[in-house]
Amino acid sequence: MKVNDNSQEQKWVRTKVVAEDHVIIPKIELENANADAFLESYVSDLTTIPLDTSKPLWEVHLLDLKTSDAQNVVVLKIHHSVGDGMSLMSLVHACTRKTSNHEELPSLPNENRLSSKSMAGYSRLIWMVMLVWNTLCDALKFIATTMFLKDTDTPIKGDFRLNRQRYVLLGVAQAALSEYLERRYGEKEKKAGEHESKRNSSNMLKEIRLRACLLVNIRPTTGDLANMMAKGSKCKWGNWIGYMLFPLSLALHDDPLEHLRRVKSIIHRKKNSLQALLTFTSTKILIKMLGVVRAASLTSRTISNTTMSFSNLVGPTEEVSLYGHPITYIAPSAYGHPHALTMHFQSYMNKMTISLTVDPTAICDPHQLCDDLEESLRSIKAAVQERNATQ
Repeated sequence: MKVNDNSQEQKWVRTKVVAEDHVIIPKIELENANADAFLESYVSDLTTIPLDTSKPLWEVHLLDLKTSDAQNVVVLKIHHSVGDGMSLMSLVHACTRKTSNHEELPSLPNENRLSSKSMAGYSRLIWMVMLVWNTLCDALKFIATTMFLKDTDTPIKGDFRLNRQRYVLLGVAQAALSEYLERRYGEKEKKAGEHESKRNSSNMLKEIRLRACLLVNIRPTTGDLANMMAKGSKCKWGNWIGYMLFPLSLALHDDPLEHLRRVKSIIHRKKNSLQALLTFTSTKILIKMLGVVRAASLTSRTISNTTMSFSNLVGPTEEVSLYGHPITYIAPSAYGHPHALTMHFQSYMNKMTISLTVDPTAICDPHQLCDDLEESLRSIKAAVQERNATQ
């Protein structure tokens, strides 16, 4: 756990863990209440209760609650100082075993990373030039965002002054946000009267600056949990994430695949940039130079000038069990950062779970946004199938 030393600086110290202090089994009396709504409310209420800093910063909530997706629910509440999403999810996966073989750890897909070693001399030179140029451009945009460059105020931006898979998911998110904001602006026009609006909602979308903080795992991943947990393993636990400022192009397209094309072109450029490593390194330097509080203030300022956070995590490719209980779905999330909207995509078996963290004062209808995400995914899938059928 973390404590303050004599100089009031925080440091990690070993402590004795008393499991009973961390495992919570609430008494649930639903009567005629909806179980899914109760679970959503329960998790939402947890975000308003700070973790007890006098003990290790984690809790396990065991809910004897039958929902539409599972017979029972386990909620893990863990402070981000313990680790990032990749680290914590790996820890959770390490506690599970394959349902088909209770002696085996889950299998995670390998992540292929681009390497310059496989390139020819001329191609490597071009790649290095583009890497330096893209990193420089991203660094300047990052500094501008910290200082003055803000996203457009939209219905999904809160006021806090008070891989292949990834580009597909970003395309889905971009399409869904376009539909959602078009509807919200359309509702405003109806209330104000069509004659008072010089531009329709579709044209307004094109003028919106909307960027997502795209969380990036900067550690090399192997997909082999046994290797990660082995003594002396070089795998890094804790927080090893940077982030990219990813611009979303909002528009309504007749062809849903146009969203994928636009996102793919940006992803291709971002892959040839060290922005994620730059943000990670600069944050560490700021903490050493200015201290945690001032560094956090600067980071918060940068993030608050953008609109949303986006993260996707890869889960086991086959069903796993937790102490003999098969897991039906995994839904990670995060809260506490200055964004009114955070999207998490978690793959597990052949399913994708989408979980949203929203500020209800900014986004009053999150279920509608979830519906838009589902519909965007369906339309993109149908467009891909139709294209493949005609080829």
